[in-house]
Amino acid sequence: MLNHTFGLLLQPRRQWQLIGSLSEKNLRRQIPYVIVLALLPALAWYFGTTRVGWSIGGGEPVRITSDSALSLVAVFYCTMVLAVVAIGYFIHWMAKTYGARTYPMKGMVVAGFTATPIFIAGAAGFYPLLWLDILLATLAVAYAVYLLYLGIPIVMEVSEERGFLFASAIVTVSMVMAVLVMVGTVLFWSFISAPVFH
Repeated sequence: MLNHTFGLLLQPRRQWQLIGSLSEKNLRRQIPYVIVLALLPALAWYFGTTRVGWSIGGGEPVRITSDSALSLVAVFYCTMVLAVVAIGYFIHWMAKTYGARTYPMKGMVVAGFTATPIFIAGAAGFYPLLWLDILLATLAVAYAVYLLYLGIPIVMEVSEERGFLFASAIVTVSMVMAVLVMVGTVLFWSFISAPVFH
């Protein structure tokens, strides 16, 4: 798993070619990748929000209680995994339109590997500094989009032109999902479990 992580960050084209050459059985073995890697931002933000805290305007650090953070981080983790699964399903579902050869797990593995920079950037949660977190999140999302455009033609075995259209459709679906997650977060905080501050 770690080979894929470093490969996607350092040699993305070569790594996508290796992933694309895996048999269906070996590709299915990559499913735990998301389950394990999504723990990194969840644990980082739990530690950062309960132990370190964040300051607004140079004041005293604000922290969340451990119990409150635990429920929020659990939902955060589940949301990340479910988002990857949902986007993976859409990759599989749209594949027929673009003439790609696929099966449901292939789409989920592509979505999981594409999210690698986002999961790694989530480690910034160990030290919640607003400007740094926003900068890293922006760079991570940009690199994830690059990985998607690079990887779709290779793994899904379509031409560059079709791969570009395919990846663009996936980016659109991902943006819609991001909006749904934000709305869900507001509703969750408002009606179910708002953060409890120290």
